Amino acid sequence: MHLYEVAGVEADQPAYVMAGTGRVVTYGELDAESNRLAQLFFDAGLRPGDAIAFVLENHERYFHITWAAQRSGLQYTAISSRLGADEISYIVNDCGARILIGSSYLREALVETVATTPEVELRLMMDGIAEGFESYEDTVARYPTEPIAEQLEGGDMLYSSGTTGRPKGVKVPLTLEPFGTPPALLGVGQLLFGFQPGIRYLSPAPLYHAAPLRFCMNVIRIGGTVIVMERFDPEDALRLIEEQRATHSQWVPTMFIRMLKLPAEVRERYDVSSMEVAVHAAAPIPVDVKRQMIDWWGPVLHEYYAGTEGNGFVYCNSEQWLANPGTVGQALASEIHICDEEGNELPAGESGTIYFGGGGTFEYHNDDEKTRGSRHPDEEGWSTLGDIGYVNEDGFLFLTDRKAFMIISGGVNIYPQEVENLLVVHPDVIDVAVFGVPNDDFGEEVKAVVQPADTSILGDAEAEGRLARTLIEHCKVHLSSVKCPRTVDFREELPRHPTGKLYKRLLKDEYWAAAGRSI
Repeated sequence: MHLYEVAGVEADQPAYVMAGTGRVVTYGELDAESNRLAQLFFDAGLRPGDAIAFVLENHERYFHITWAAQRSGLQYTAISSRLGADEISYIVNDCGARILIGSSYLREALVETVATTPEVELRLMMDGIAEGFESYEDTVARYPTEPIAEQLEGGDMLYSSGTTGRPKGVKVPLTLEPFGTPPALLGVGQLLFGFQPGIRYLSPAPLYHAAPLRFCMNVIRIGGTVIVMERFDPEDALRLIEEQRATHSQWVPTMFIRMLKLPAEVRERYDVSSMEVAVHAAAPIPVDVKRQMIDWWGPVLHEYYAGTEGNGFVYCNSEQWLANPGTVGQALASEIHICDEEGNELPAGESGTIYFGGGGTFEYHNDDEKTRGSRHPDEEGWSTLGDIGYVNEDGFLFLTDRKAFMIISGGVNIYPQEVENLLVVHPDVIDVAVFGVPNDDFGEEVKAVVQPADTSILGDAEAEGRLARTLIEHCKVHLSSVKCPRTVDFREELPRHPTGKLYKRLLKDEYWAAAGRSI
């Protein structure tokens, strides 16, 4: 089955539902509207291999754009709706977009990009117009709903969230196969996650991120229904599982943490028994959090470790995880190699840089240096996402941290993830970031920045001091003293990406800038 096939057989079947408004978009409507936009692309001179970009919130026309590009053989770049004008312009220019689409939600930032994106030939704005932009609705409505003459599979080129530096465009070669040719991810969805016609998939994350976008596209390919949350709210997510009888979903660990920190009477109010498969990825999950989720929802949790780069895929189901608590799984269709700083492969149980071999190929667009930095120095075909971990004797992978976040204090390597996993489940903590800050004697020392559960303590030096001492002592009970934070600061909110990734770099930069030096 494919989009146009479902539309031809069951045009009135919901392709997706916007959770906030209740707006239902059928397969017939999605097929017709994506055809209109594909006709516009062709009329504008775009041909297979050309690029477009769009920057939108979780909008009801989001999939009109992705499917129009997908059936036109185009490379499409979904840009985060949280970025400013400079960052949007950088990505638009870097990806070579000839058409830029946005919404009035981002009117001011989009208008600023007009002068700094000179290669863009056509700009369309939804829900209103602004200087330099034409009305999306009026322009697209002028085109017919018939398919373009030659439909070929396009694909996305998405940018990393920039948690450790400037966003990187991950370019995977387009196949340009006939439209309807299933991608590899669809097979993964069918084999591991039970994707089949009729599934009801709850998507609580921003659609511009790789995993939500690609999973939603494949749910629609298979003839399911996507329930799109415009923004995540923990209780609203539980309500939607019950009301929509959602069978499948995908989450990040911070969403689980927020749901688990709801009062028990709120959690128990909702029936989540329809959930057959709850996938999670994108960030490490504390062992206690995952155990609580399995206790609550049952053994329906499925975890994978992979990147936008598509160079490897590691997976485990609930039963495998319970037998190996803390693992992210075993490699599928690729190999795992753990290597030291010189590139030598390490034995089971020893931590090092995680390399994938035998998986997909990729490059960082317009950045040969970053591409080279992702490759093994000696072994052709081995590439890394920059993470540190180890495998046990049975080949199960355990993540230690990102290499860029490692703290070196007095010559000792400290991985912040271990400390974060301990603190985030403390009842007085909502969110936490742990990183290295300057220390004249040891080079770096461990700092924790915490979002407290009780924000009324913020600004009260005595109350903050009490909680800081409590959290440091809590760490000392469970960790060696060298790993424990020397100090704890408090903030109302941490700079976390909606996909769950923490912009730790922004916090680190503040402290190192204040010291007048860099790491």
